[in-house]
Amino acid sequence: MIVVGAGIGGLTAALALARNGFRVTVLEQAERLEETGAGIQLSPNAARTLIDLGLGDRLRPHVVVPAALRVLGARSGREIVRMPLGEATQRYGSPYWIIHRGDLQAALGAAAAQEIDISVKLGMRMEDFVTHPNGVTVSARGRTGLWDERGMALIAADGLWSLARARLGFKEPPRFAGRTAWRALVPAKDVAPELREPLIHLWLGRDAHLVHYPVQAGRLINIVVITTDSWSGPGWSEPASRVDLLRHFSARYWAPQAHSLVRVPEAWLKWALYDRRPLMNWSHGAAALLGDAAHPMLPFLAQGAAMAIEDAIVAAQCLARMPDDTALALRTYSAVRRARVWKVQRMAARNGERYHLGGVAGMLRNATMRAMGGERLLRRYDWLYDWRPPAALSIT
Repeated sequence: MIVVGAGIGGLTAALALARNGFRVTVLEQAERLEETGAGIQLSPNAARTLIDLGLGDRLRPHVVVPAALRVLGARSGREIVRMPLGEATQRYGSPYWIIHRGDLQAALGAAAAQEIDISVKLGMRMEDFVTHPNGVTVSARGRTGLWDERGMALIAADGLWSLARARLGFKEPPRFAGRTAWRALVPAKDVAPELREPLIHLWLGRDAHLVHYPVQAGRLINIVVITTDSWSGPGWSEPASRVDLLRHFSARYWAPQAHSLVRVPEAWLKWALYDRRPLMNWSHGAAALLGDAAHPMLPFLAQGAAMAIEDAIVAAQCLARMPDDTALALRTYSAVRRARVWKVQRMAARNGERYHLGGVAGMLRNATMRAMGGERLLRRYDWLYDWRPPAALSIT
């Protein structure tokens, strides 16, 4: 098996395939696996999958278990609702974790390095692939020149700007979503005590929202601000300054606690948000897309990594059950995943609209959430968080 991309989705796929008896080659264009990035939420559907892959002991020293998601009004600073998360294990059989993306990447990389059936080739950029009745042939280029290898199947986890997606014939470019995300990490000691608590704070404001929570076992606070914006640069780590952000984050519309937090980091990184139209099928012969390459998620449901992790398990499961017909196995994988990821994409997009409401519409949103209460709000996500790989697989 050949996996393109050594991010969260690609390494999870490699581990899942190896645990199902396949030998796996992972191609990654970066010269080394960077332990960088922002915080990430691992809801129970994702945490369960990683624990089942044997990563629980590697991850637990680095995670924070949030007691709740606390939703606040940007201008008033008052709590709107508190959705309980601390008892997720009792409710879903798996915890809700928050973690630094670099810690998750490091755990996946270390597990892959110890797996005898996984070979990770860094500094290798895939240039092309050809599917044929007996599998796939992949061409990549590295420091030593061109590299070619045949495999049973190709799993392309090469992200939003996926080359593999274009090679499969889906050449429509990503769509700019009219939003920019800004991220920073600060030492927990530099923020107010109430902002260090094991909670996910979500502040809802006009044309912007703020999320912050502790990572690295509580030593750092991850801060993300998403604003309506016209800047649409590619990439996800454009350097930015506090002055740049504060143009979008006026003290007039944000409570002092929120505004003070955003003023702590001087240096920020920013990235423009993009999405793509849903695909009916993201496989062709012995090649298939995974994660953002197949179905990029706007970050308003915190499910981008979770969907890639789920994809990885289902793809490996399908290939293990149909090793003699990889084309059918990957069509089945795509068919099994399609309805769920479409629903998550739609809900994430709707949340993005709701989060940025202002005026009367924002007041009605807040009143509705307050009337529902945290427990009832959490029940709306039972279908999402209580996911398990399907016991039976068939094309629909």
